[in-house]
Amino acid sequence: MGKRAAVFLIHAYRAAFRWMPSMCRYQPTCSRYTEEAIRRYGVLRGSWMGLRRICRCHPFRPGGFDPVP
Repeated sequence: MGKRAAVFLIHAYRAAFRWMPSMCRYQPTCSRYTEEAIRRYGVLRGSWMGLRRICRCHPFRPGGFDPVP
């Protein structure tokens, strides 16, 4: 899967769940973080970074500003 296809899937996810309130504890949101990571580092590494970020996004973490390195 290429970068464009992966980014398209993220955009489709956001469009499908736009009606739900945002629950992400981080800025930028996890989907935007993953999109930027994929654009910057490629599909494999960017997806891995996004998955790790999503695993950190839970009520027991403080959240806050966490940009893509």
